[in-house]
Amino acid sequence: MKSRIPPNSSVEELVELFVAIALDQEEANIDFDSRRFNKLYGQMDEARKRLKAMPGDKRSALVPLLQHPNLEVRLRAAKSTLAVAPEAARATLEALRKITHTPQASDAGMCLRALDQGICKPT
Repeated sequence: MKSRIPPNSSVEELVELFVAIALDQEEANIDFDSRRFNKLYGQMDEARKRLKAMPGDKRSALVPLLQHPNLEVRLRAAKSTLAVAPEAARATLEALRKITHTPQASDAGMCLRALDQGICKPT
């Protein structure tokens, strides 16, 4: 899967791609397609790194996604904004953890545990 992130993408384009990638990741999870999910993860990581490298660390542009209607988008945005909006990101993870029987709840719970144990240190 080739990267869909063109060089010199704007903040708005990167946020749109972030959402699209998160939605594709959700579909890959539903299909139990870990190979596709992992490739998509690499693309999301690239988008996140590009936002971080922009002057002023533009990962803050992902904060509105903490209210996105899709749980996967909210989860990915929360994990991606822990360093730039820790309270809002953590609150989103805690809310997701309370939604039972979803992969996002499990993932949010594991992320919170890693944060609390000092295993994960957002940068």
